[in-house]
Amino acid sequence: MTVGSDSGERRALVLSLIATAVLGTGAVLWGILSGASVILFDGIYMLAGSVLVGVSLLAARAASTAPTPEFPFGRHGATPLAVGLQGAALLATLVYGAADAVSVILNGGSGAAAGSVVAYGVVSAVASGLVIVVLHRPARVSQLARAELVSWRAGALLSLMVAVGGLVAVVLDRRGSAAAASYVDPILVLIASASIAPMAIALLRQGIRELMEAAPAGELNEVIAAAAADAAVEYGLSKPIVRATRLGRRLYVEVDFLVRQGDWRVEDEDRVRRFIVDRLDSTDHEVWANVELSTDPTLIED
Repeated sequence: MTVGSDSGERRALVLSLIATAVLGTGAVLWGILSGASVILFDGIYMLAGSVLVGVSLLAARAASTAPTPEFPFGRHGATPLAVGLQGAALLATLVYGAADAVSVILNGGSGAAAGSVVAYGVVSAVASGLVIVVLHRPARVSQLARAELVSWRAGALLSLMVAVGGLVAVVLDRRGSAAAASYVDPILVLIASASIAPMAIALLRQGIRELMEAAPAGELNEVIAAAAADAAVEYGLSKPIVRATRLGRRLYVEVDFLVRQGDWRVEDEDRVRRFIVDRLDSTDHEVWANVELSTDPTLIED
């Protein structure tokens, strides 16, 4: 990632931090004044997220520092660590919200004003949508910005559910079903928690996979395999053995070829390596590639 994209990542995270703090504080106050547990839950969710945005900013700073004797490969592990923490914290917030909603249901429902719930849902959904639009571009090249985008999408979904649920409560109340309307608020929290949980689990899984040096998933893995296969065709090499993993913006790739003794020189290996690195430049990662041409199959076996 270039210096420009580093600064773009930081700007995106700072914007997310400010928006989260402002909206989260407003939601907590709105929830307390209106007595709506779903609004209070949304506010707590946002304020918890603001702490994690700060963690992401620290991770972005750590990942952008140069290697040192103590950290010869840099600090790129800070990125998946921050992503995993964000997923874990989001999941914990959902568990808290669901437990509180069950408690409200067991205690006879909520007395929240339905009109206030609708108004909050609309305001929060619009604000979340604006932040999503701004984060969309940096999220294409930054895992930290992408994690924030996922979090804001979850928030927007929750806000829409709040608005729709509030409308349902208004209709029930006007039709004389006030008792039923009192359960809409906690039920909304349960539905929202169940809907957002897969996003939180995906973030947690992504962070854990990278920290455990799993192979890149999806299209990135296909691009790496294609680059190695093209190199084999270009230089008349055997089928490559490819190993790769991603750690934040750093992409580690090792490609091994079995060759006949005496046919290849060091500069030939350099050309193959440069070919593969050039093919991987389009992935928007900092590529750390090793290419080995070996005459001993035991040195390159899986």
